[in-house]
Amino acid sequence: MAKRLQVCRNCRRFTNEKVCDACKSTNLSTSWKGMVVITDVNSEMAKMLNITETGKYAIYVG
Repeated sequence: MAKRLQVCRNCRRFTNEKVCDACKSTNLSTSWKGMVVITDVNSEMAKMLNITETGKYAIYVG
């Protein structure tokens, strides 16, 4: 069975693990809306969302 996709409530990054790879938090949620993929941390979108590392992020985490 495939692991359920989760989002870290602290940094909003996606993970399949029990711990966030980016910030090592265990505060994860399966309730999220919208996804943005940041490939350029200097982009307007990254700045608007206050994202400083490339990766997949949720727009909203419940």
